[in-house]
Amino acid sequence: MSPGVTAHDGIGVSVPATSANLGPGFDAFGVALTMSLRARTAPREERRVVPSGDGAAELPTGDDNLVWRAFTTYCEHFGAAVPDVTLLVDNDIPLERGMGSSSAAAVAGIVLARAVTGAGGTHQDLVDLAAGFDGHPDNVAPAVLGGLVVCVAGKATRLQPSGRLRPVVCVPETRQNTHEARGVLPASVPLADAAANGARAALVLAGLAGAAAWDPAAMADVLHEPVRLEVMAASGALVRALRAAGIGACLSGAGPSVLAVVPRADAVGLERVRAEAGDGWRVLPLDWDLAGTRLLRRA
Repeated sequence: MSPGVTAHDGIGVSVPATSANLGPGFDAFGVALTMSLRARTAPREERRVVPSGDGAAELPTGDDNLVWRAFTTYCEHFGAAVPDVTLLVDNDIPLERGMGSSSAAAVAGIVLARAVTGAGGTHQDLVDLAAGFDGHPDNVAPAVLGGLVVCVAGKATRLQPSGRLRPVVCVPETRQNTHEARGVLPASVPLADAAANGARAALVLAGLAGAAAWDPAAMADVLHEPVRLEVMAASGALVRALRAAGIGACLSGAGPSVLAVVPRADAVGLERVRAEAGDGWRVLPLDWDLAGTRLLRRA
């Protein structure tokens, strides 16, 4: 082993992007997507975190970086010494676009710390710790577990998303802070609306899990989307256009990205999404990430 290199160096994790809510599953449903943030330990240098990829120029490089804060929180929670390492963080997930970038950062730090220290903890422990940073277990849980996840009172149940469907994410240049997006939500909705929303949520979950025929119209929501789509006019216009074209669509998380779900056998589904999105949107044909957070081989 070279001078200055420790047994901790070169351990890495890969954490998937996520999309939460999935229309009517507000604060309950989430799914992992095939786009990732990767973090790896390296010998200590002046910067605590060396970021690269999407948003690298604006991310902190000191102890205030979210990945490092999550890393140290895990160590403190489980009584492990904090290794004096630098973290190399390479991110593909667009920041503040409703694709779980902050959840991925928190999960990366926590799972990396577990891999480095061997201090243990269940998947639920990891979800709980990461949700303490992000506040959104419906993003954190699929990032840890992969697949389609339902969160009830912070507890996660994983389901296998249907291979007959595929996700397509439309990402705008504009951003939306999640906390600001939550600030516009109504304090209450009529009981009849809430009941109908629950029925649609059941249909969305059954369809995404392959337990029922996929119904694109079921993705409509009345709890969080109406006011958010008023604030995010371009996102609202795209969601309405996709739904009018018979494509299941919703805000991805708190937006402004839009998640479309198309049948995998639909040869022109992706092109229909591209056509409706037009200029100003980056259309990403992704897939369901089934593995969740995984360890990477040493560099």
